[in-house]
Amino acid sequence: MSTTAKCQVCGGPLASDGGPGLAASYCSQACRQRANRERRRPADVPARELISDIGDRLGRLRLKPGLAFHADVEGLSTRFAQLRRLARQAREGAVRVKVPAAAVPDHVGIDADAAEAESVTPADVTKSRVTNSVETHPDEAHPNEAHPDEARPSDDAFTALIERHRRELRVHCYRLLGSYDEAEDLTQEAFLRAWRARETLEGVDNARAWLYRIATNACLDFLRRHNRRPVPYEPVPGMDSGGGPPPPRMPWLQPFPDDQLPEAPAPQHEPADQAVASETLELVFLTAIQQLPPRQRAAVVLRDVAGWSAQETAELLGSSVASANSAVQRGRSALRQALPGRREDWSAAAPSAEDLALLQRYMDAAARTDIDAMIELVREDAVLTMPPNPFWFTSRDALFAFVRPNLDPASPMFAGHWRHLPVRANGQLAVAGYLRRPGTSVFRAQLIDVLRVEEGRIAEITTFEPHLFAAFGLPMTF
Repeated sequence: MSTTAKCQVCGGPLASDGGPGLAASYCSQACRQRANRERRRPADVPARELISDIGDRLGRLRLKPGLAFHADVEGLSTRFAQLRRLARQAREGAVRVKVPAAAVPDHVGIDADAAEAESVTPADVTKSRVTNSVETHPDEAHPNEAHPDEARPSDDAFTALIERHRRELRVHCYRLLGSYDEAEDLTQEAFLRAWRARETLEGVDNARAWLYRIATNACLDFLRRHNRRPVPYEPVPGMDSGGGPPPPRMPWLQPFPDDQLPEAPAPQHEPADQAVASETLELVFLTAIQQLPPRQRAAVVLRDVAGWSAQETAELLGSSVASANSAVQRGRSALRQALPGRREDWSAAAPSAEDLALLQRYMDAAARTDIDAMIELVREDAVLTMPPNPFWFTSRDALFAFVRPNLDPASPMFAGHWRHLPVRANGQLAVAGYLRRPGTSVFRAQLIDVLRVEEGRIAEITTFEPHLFAAFGLPMTF
C-alpha cells in the first residue's frame, strides 16, 4: 500500500511503498542538492546585502518576454522572503549571532563575556564567522600603490571596503577554481582572513591589492589541499561518444551568472605579450587555464586577466619579479597550446543579433520537440559535456543518438516536454531548461545549458545540474 509524503524542500508529493529502509525525504536530486546547499549556507544573512541585492534585481527586471519577467519576479520573491524573515526576527529580538570574544573590538559595545551581537550587518556577520582556525599569511599586509581613502578603516569603512570589492574578488576566485560554490566559500574565507588582519591595514596604502593578495592565497591554499587538474574523459562502456579526442574533464566546473560580474572591468596594464585579452570567463578558456599548475594559473590570471603589472603580480604572489614573470611566461605558453587556434581575441563581447536568433530557434525547437530542427542548429563536430557526470560526446551524431530517445514523444524513454528561459553565463549564451514529465502539470528545473557558437551554429554545449538556479535568480518551477 502506498503512502504519500511531502518533499522536505519543494513540498511536492513524495511516494513511498512502505518497504524496508530509510524513507525518502526529497522528490528529486535537485531538491536534495538544494537542501544540502541550505544546510551549508549561514543563517545570518546580512540585511543590508539583501536590500542592495533586491535593488539591483529591481533595476534589471526584464518585462519581455513574459517567461523572463516571471523568472525575474520569482527570483525577487525569494529575497523578499529572506528579508521578511530577518525583519520578523528583529521585531522579536531573535537576531543574535555568536561572536568569539577575541574578535570583538572594545568600542563596538558588545558584552564580551556573553559574546553576542544584537544587529545584523555585513561587518557583524563577518565577525560572527571568525574562528581560531582562520589564519592569515604573515605578509598579506604589504601595500603596492597609494589609495589613502582606503587606509585605516573603521568598522563601517572596513565593511564598505569589502562590499566595494566583493564582486571582483569572487570572479577572481572563480577563475582560479572553476566552481561558483567554491568561489563563494573562498571569497568569504578571504574576508574572514582580512577581518582577522584588519589592524595591519594601518600600514597599507592599497587596500584593493591587500584584499587580492589574501584572496589569492586563500585559493592557493585550497588548491594545495585538493588536486584540481583536468584529466581527459574516460570511455563510457556501451556508449558511442564520437570519434573526436576526449575533452578535458572538470567534475567541479560550474557556471557563473553574468549579472554577478563587477560593474566595471579591472584596470588594465596592457602586458606586452599576453596570451589572451582580459575579462573572459568563457568555459573553454576557463577549462584551459585550470590545466595550469596553481601558481602559474594565479600568475596568468593576475597579470593578463585582472590587469596587475609585473611588479604588482610579484608582490601579490609574494615572490620576486623574475619568478612571477617566469610563471606568467610558462603559463602563457601552455595556454596557447590548450586554447583553440581559431581565435586570437578572448575579450568578452555581447552576443550578436544572429546569435540571439539562433538561441531563440534552439529554444523553440526544443519546445516543439522538433529534433530535426535542433540538429540543423548544431555543428557536426559539436562537443557535449555534462559536469560532474561522466558522459561526453564529440560529434553531432553521437550527441543526438544519446538524447533522441528522451526527446521523442513516441519513444518509451520520452522524458517529457521542455521549456527554456534565456540566461547569460560566463559571457556566453545559455538557457535554463525546465522539464514537465509525462502525467504532471508543472515544469521543474532540470539543467542549465551554456552554449558556444561558431560560424552560426552551436559548437559546444556544457550541461549543468539545476542546483544553481537560485544563483541565477531563477525559480525552481513554473
